[in-house]
Amino acid sequence: MFAALADPTRRQIVELLSKRGAQTPTELAGRLPITRQGVAKHLDLLQAAGLVESSRNGRELRYLLTPEPFEAAALWMASVGAEWDRRLEALRGLLARR
Repeated sequence: MFAALADPTRRQIVELLSKRGAQTPTELAGRLPITRQGVAKHLDLLQAAGLVESSRNGRELRYLLTPEPFEAAALWMASVGAEWDRRLEALRGLLARR
């Protein structure tokens, strides 16, 4: 997931899907400085990472965000942050005693 989001263009795609809902690669390409084919390649990587899913409507593929991986990552980051907060507080306590 984090490797897929490391690319700024993929982050822009995720942001657009978050704000505007399901979109086609053509719609996304109209809002980005890359071609439709470039958008499609980025969407393939995001889909392989489980971050987006597609649905077919006639000849069109529409992509939308898959919220579960983002929720899981947010929970993980919160737990890591809480652990670091505990460790830093313990370090502050040790330093205050010196």
